[in-house]
This record gives sequence, structure tokens and C-alpha cells, in this order.
Amino acid sequence: QSRLTLQLFLLQTGSTALLRGLVEGQRILSRAKRGWVWNQMFVLEEFSGPDPILVGRLHTDLDVGSTPIKYVLAGEGAGTIFAINEITGDIHAMKRLDREEKAEYTLTAQVTNRDTDQPLEPPSEFIIKVQDINDNPPQFVEGPYRASVPEMSQVGTSVTRVTATDADDPVYGNSAKLVYSILEGQPYFSIDPNTAIIKIALHGMDREMREEYLVVIQAKDMGGHMGGLSGTTTVTVTLTDVNDNPPKFSKSKQNFVIPEDLGIGKPGGKVKANDRDIGENAKSTYNIIDGDERDVFEITTDAQTQEGILRLKKPLNFETKKSYTLKVEAANIRFDPNSGAPFKDTATVKIAVEDSDEPPVFSKPTFVLQVDENAPINTVVGTVTARDPDVTGSLVRYFIDRHTDLERQFNVNVDDGKITLAKPLDRETDMWHNITVTATEIRNHSQISRAIVAIRVLDINDNAPEFATEYEAFLCENGKPGQVIQTVSAVDKDDPIQGHYFEYRLIPEMLNNPNFTIKNNGDNSISVLAKHDTFRRQKQEMYFLPIIVTDNGNPPMSSTNTLTIRVCGCSREGIVQSCNVEAYVLPIGLSMGALIAILACIILLLVIVVLFVTLRRHKNKPLIIKDDEDVRENIIRYDDEGGGEEDTEAFDIATLQNPDGINGYLPRKDIKPDLQFMPRQSGGPNGVDVDEFINVRLHEADNDPTAPPYDSIQIYGYEGRGSIAGSLSSLETASSDSDQNYDYLREWGPRFRRLGELYSVGESDKET
Repeated sequence: QSRLTLQLFLLQTGSTALLRGLVEGQRILSRAKRGWVWNQMFVLEEFSGPDPILVGRLHTDLDVGSTPIKYVLAGEGAGTIFAINEITGDIHAMKRLDREEKAEYTLTAQVTNRDTDQPLEPPSEFIIKVQDINDNPPQFVEGPYRASVPEMSQVGTSVTRVTATDADDPVYGNSAKLVYSILEGQPYFSIDPNTAIIKIALHGMDREMREEYLVVIQAKDMGGHMGGLSGTTTVTVTLTDVNDNPPKFSKSKQNFVIPEDLGIGKPGGKVKANDRDIGENAKSTYNIIDGDERDVFEITTDAQTQEGILRLKKPLNFETKKSYTLKVEAANIRFDPNSGAPFKDTATVKIAVEDSDEPPVFSKPTFVLQVDENAPINTVVGTVTARDPDVTGSLVRYFIDRHTDLERQFNVNVDDGKITLAKPLDRETDMWHNITVTATEIRNHSQISRAIVAIRVLDINDNAPEFATEYEAFLCENGKPGQVIQTVSAVDKDDPIQGHYFEYRLIPEMLNNPNFTIKNNGDNSISVLAKHDTFRRQKQEMYFLPIIVTDNGNPPMSSTNTLTIRVCGCSREGIVQSCNVEAYVLPIGLSMGALIAILACIILLLVIVVLFVTLRRHKNKPLIIKDDEDVRENIIRYDDEGGGEEDTEAFDIATLQNPDGINGYLPRKDIKPDLQFMPRQSGGPNGVDVDEFINVRLHEADNDPTAPPYDSIQIYGYEGRGSIAGSLSSLETASSDSDQNYDYLREWGPRFRRLGELYSVGESDKET
């Protein structure tokens, strides 16, 4: 029976002693094969040294020297962290072992043939556990800390709790057992060594004396014993404010001087009570609790500056009262009943009124005056009065603010304040006039006061009544006698106190008219009635009825208004259908629909005639070459059939004639020029170089903006007049090609030499 042993060495950090352990495993045989079962855990302390450390030695009974064996190690960390000597079976830790990174490793050991790599024994599994050592100090992960506690808290009041962590094994030994202590912050604070709760240790900690404290806390492992590791953190403790200080005036008596012309609601002075507290605890409110004539002043609190602002509630008058004494109280808004102290303070405020040069004061702020309309100029409307309230009593002068009297309808006497008319007034135009009168001191023109003067214009009967609207009545031919044609009412621009009453009557010439009469309705209106039923449009289409309207004013006013009455054709129900005479004489069998149809047919015929004439004119327009066609020759397109030899408009043959029979510039027919150029002058009677002539014309054609962008015939009215060869054209000569001699072409220069050779060859061929 063979035996495999593993010798495991445990390294004690900080000592030279080696502990040697022998682990034996018993081989278990089965029917199929034999195998080793290892159920052992081997402990090795973590280390951080640079040199490899021997973990243990692997040995088998087969290692007797005759069989070439090899030890093989597999599993977690094999070959990287743990290495094995194939011959001796020694296992070494090659890298630093840290329990905080990995606490245990599972490995497999096996013996194989060194030559064939065939396993000699089944693999055996074992575990190497890394044992913890105290190599991690405590750490405050959430630090540094900030905490707050109310000032004046009792001893033992909890402030906050800190927490430190230790990465070492909390189960094995005391490496992770922490104890807390205070390094800085005594005697103000204390800490529980186990729970790390910081508490108040000193009575009467006042925020107004010191607001912030810095406390240094230490956490030490190994239960606080010597050799343990430690870590520190800081805790900033802030004392929060409580309302433990009352407001306090810097002076118990305060004096102010306020001018008597200070406006209502304007600040006259400021007082302030200081409070050592902050925030809401320092906010105070101010009140006037005593003093003479307390209703003259009021005090408000400025929320930003916490000052009490004295304001005027009533005007001051130096001549009446020259000083005031007030008692002002400042009290905290928030009050702590447990403090037992009064959270308020009082101060005496003396106010001296300073005399000021005041503006004049009107006897009334607003004056209401009346005047009749159409009153004559210089009529006295009323009087305004003002005085100087100062002791000296300066004289006052009056003026009208012309911005309120743009039309200058009123005047005021500068000395006594009498207001008079400058222009007549019309109540129907403006019933009220609001003007502003100013009063100014003579010795100080800057002292000005104003008063509003409302002037009402009283009505007089100066307008005659008239019809309420332009009435136009309609009378049916088949109406009955006594039928109401129109109800008429009147209006009057005047406004009498007793109200309006109008009297209606026909003019004397119409009292006995046989056609119409009027009836009073009793409500300032009348009804116009027809006297008979024989009204016909053929006889008279329109009637005019003059009516006189008189009011009840003094004196009464009247006007004559004319009512227009039209005679119309009506249906049996009395509905007006037509009031025109022409409509009456139309044939009875022709309805309005038929007339509309006839008119529509006439309009349609007119439209057809206009379209026909427009198309004919468009067809006869002169034709031009279309720009979008790519034409390489001068093609003249005609849409109508030519007229034969008698057609002299198709082409202007004069362009081919000799320049002796034409003068000036002939326009081109193939395009429509956009620009007009001056006629080009032909050469003189004397001889001109043909080569130069052609080059000039070629240059003009190339630079002519009216030329089309394709090939075109260039017509030259000049054909070499004065040349010894005469004209090159055969249109006006009776000679044939055989009668002409072309030798002169060779004398024209190199450019015409080839042309001369061609004609010379042609003659020689003919002779041949």
C-alpha cells in the first residue's frame, strides 16, 4: 500500500520559526480504479515580501528512484501565484498573498510519468487558505464630516455619529476590532469609544461667542492596544442659533429733524435695534406704543435692513406744532418662552419740525363754477382764492395752466383770482371745461400750488329741433285712405330743464293739400296719413311734404323739414315691390329672369367676337426665328402660303442690289434686333482694299449683339465698287463664266491665290 504525503510549511510573519506539518491521505481502492480523496484545508498567512516562500512539499510512495516521475500542480493560481518543482514536489508562493483580495485557493496535485506524461495516480484536490494578518488600518469612508447642534444644548446632547471600516478579517483575531477616541476638540465634545457617537461635553456653548469647532476623531484596531493601526477624520461642528438675545437699541433717546413740507408717506427717519442672533431669530418688528399725536406718524419695518422707518401719515405744520415725542418699541417676531428673558426694547424718539417755505394753499382743492352758453366776452365766471400759510404771508398771483386751456377760452386776474370768459361758449360743443389754476408766491416763484376748476356751461334755447333722421316714406298705389305712411320724430341739441316738447304742423301752403295729413301721437312724434287711394306712379312718382317742428323753449325755436314720399307698386299684402316708373311700363309677359338671360347671351356673343379678333391679330404678326431651335443655316419659316411672283413682301431683294441704288443701313430680316445701331457708311468711290473691307465687316458681325447664335447670311451692300475687276455678283451681269478672266485674283495677295488657281484650272480643263 503506497502513501502520498504533503508537507506544508506555515510562515509566521515577523519570526524565523518554521512550523512543519505532515498531512497524510489514505488511498481508497475501488473496483474500477484507485483514486485519492483529499479533504484537507491548509492555512498560510498572507505576506508581502519580494522573495518566494515555500508553502509545502508533495511526495508519493512511487518516488523510489527507479520510476521517472513528475509532479504536476493545477487549479487556482497554479503557474502564476503557486509554482511546483517537478522533481522534488516543492510548492512555492511566487507573488504577494493578500486575504483582502482572495481568501482561499483550490488546487489539484497529480503524479505523472516524466517520459510519457501518463498519470501514475489519480489527481488529488486540496485547499490553501490565506490567514489574515493586521495589515489594513481603519478608514473613515464618509469623512470628513459636518454636523450641527443648537447652541446652549445640555451636556450629553448627541451631535453626530462617525463610522470607520477595517478591511481585515473581523472573525480572526482583533485585527478589525476598532476603538474611537478624540484627538482634538476637548473639553467641548466627547465620543463613545465603541459606538462612535459624539456628544456635547461642556455646558453653555454660546454661538455668539464661537460658532464653529473642529474635532479630530481617531479609530484604532486591535482593540486599541499597542501595535494596532489607526485612522483619523475631522468633524466640523457648527452651533446653530437659538433666540437667546433680545433686540437692543444703540441709544435710548434719538432725535430727528423733519421739514414740514415732507410728503405724506415719505420717510422722516430710521431707528434700528441690533440683535446678536441671526436669521429668523434676529427679525424684529417696530411699533409706536406711546407719544403725543401718534396718528401723525407711523413706523414700518424694512425686511432687508431690519430698520424701523418713520413715515408721515398727516401733513406737518410748523405754525401749529413744532415738535413731537414718540416711544418706539422693537420686539422679536419669534419668542422662546423657555428663555425667560424679555425679547423687546424701547427707545424715545423726539422729532423737531423744521419750518419750510410752503406753497400757497387754495381755499378748496376743486372749484365748480357755472356760466351760460353764449355769454358775452369778459363775463365773470367765478373766483378762486389761495393764501400763503407761512408766517410772513407773501402775496399770491394766479395763472391758468394753458396746457389745460389750449383754445384760451378763459382768463384769470393775476391779483384777485377772478375767472372771466375770453371766447363765447357753446354747450352743444362742450358741456364741461376743466382748467387748472396755479397760485404762486410773489417773492418765491418756485412755490406753486394748483387747483382744478370745473366750469359747467348752462344751456339756453339756441338750437331748433329737426327730424331725428332723413326720412323717406313709401306709399303703395293700392293703399287705403287714412293709412299711416310714416312716423316722424324730432331731436333738439338743447337740454332744457323741463324736458323737450315738440309741436308739428304743415306749412300754411300745405294745410289744404288733398293728398296727406298729419296726426300727433302725444309722444313727441307724428304720423303721416294718406287722404285717398288714387295715387299712381304714371301720374306722379314722388311727393314732398314740408313739416314745421317747434320746441317749447324761451324763446321757442322752429325749423322746416321735408318728408319725401315715393309712390310704389306693392303686393296684395302691402309689400313694396317696385318704385320705378320704367318697371311699370315693361311688357307684362317679360319677366326679370328673361331679361337676365338675354343680357347674358349678349355678353357671351361679345366675348366670342373679342376672342376671334384677338386670334386673327396674333396670326398676322411678323415671324421671327425661335431661339430654342439649333439652326445651322439661315432658315426663314413661314406659316402662311406665299403669294408667288406678285409677293414682294417675302424677301427684300433690294439688299442684293448695287449700293448705287440704295443708301443707308438696311435692317436684317432674320432676327429682331434689340438695339439700334447707326447706319454704316459705305466706302468712297475710290478703290478700297477688299481684304481689309471683309475683315472689318467680319469683326462687326462677330461683335454685333443683335446677331443670332448660329450661322446667318451676312448681306453686304458694297461689292467692290472701284475695283478693276468690278462686281463679283452675277445677278446684274449678262456675261458668263467663260467670258471672264480670273488672273487678277492672283494679284490680290496670298489669301486669294488659291481661288485664282481654282478658276485657272477650270479654264484650262475647258480648253482641253
